[in-house]
Amino acid sequence: VQLQASGGGLVQPGGSLRLSCAASGRTSRFYTMGWFRQPPGKEREFVAAIRWGGVSIHYADSVKDRFTISRDGAENTVFLQMDSLKPEDTAVYFCAADHTRIIVSAIGRPDQYDYWGQGTQVTVSS
Repeated sequence: VQLQASGGGLVQPGGSLRLSCAASGRTSRFYTMGWFRQPPGKEREFVAAIRWGGVSIHYADSVKDRFTISRDGAENTVFLQMDSLKPEDTAVYFCAADHTRIIVSAIGRPDQYDYWGQGTQVTVSS
């Protein structure tokens, strides 16, 4: 099973981008799917996560009210709508997934996810 992320690019501050991540290969439903990012010279950090059904959604404080995570109910596909982008949002964005129901207190931990996409570059600059 592979996760394929797409949608990154160069955007001006205040602009928007929409990232997508789809699973290829045969696999059962991913219960938890999420997005992480790694800014230049920094460690990977949590951005957002969503559980099956879309009822349980979680965001990092730094992106709350600007980013929206969603998923396709029928497929193992997750999206990240990013609005009001700032230069500090510049990073490589990774999608992640797991077949288990990751508890809320651990949903932001990269080691909780078994599957990872290859990353897509997002650059916010004028």
